[in-house]
Amino acid sequence: MASLRASLSAIALSRWSAIRLFAMDVDGILTDGTVRVSSDGVETKSFSILDGLGLVRLRERGVVTAWISGRKSGATDVRAAELKIPHVIQGRIDKLTVLQGLAAQLGIKAAECAYMGDDDIDAAALRWAGIGITVPGAMPAALAAARAVTARSAGHGAVREVCERLLSSRLGTAEGGPGSGTGAA
Repeated sequence: MASLRASLSAIALSRWSAIRLFAMDVDGILTDGTVRVSSDGVETKSFSILDGLGLVRLRERGVVTAWISGRKSGATDVRAAELKIPHVIQGRIDKLTVLQGLAAQLGIKAAECAYMGDDDIDAAALRWAGIGITVPGAMPAALAAARAVTARSAGHGAVREVCERLLSSRLGTAEGGPGSGTGAA
């Protein structure tokens, strides 16, 4: 149950400041989990601009970001390219294996990883990561595996909440004043 999980602020800033890799699921985390498919087969998704700016700011601060999705999507590729997400792995439901492999490739320990997911296939990665985070509407297995739950819902700034926590752990204050951050969001 989400109410039994801690908020992001309940996790010590020292744990947040150790994070070097922030990896996340796409559908149900960066989006509200809805996929729109038109009669001609064109797929569209809605991504939050709030989340995008947070991810840009993390990149500027040297935090590596990765998207790990169970399904392949051209819309995900386009958004990832806009935000310059360096690691986009699609069509893989073995999230833990992917996350561990990426961390090993980058020389990053589990304690230096944050992972955000919302479904059963994310649960093992949520448990393995130093900080596992989910959203209020997540499936029970993800809620049980996560250490914290965001206040905002998926696709509506939940990722930005995590980004702000990571940034504040590095700066000592919350990021987000006028003129901070550059690049497309």
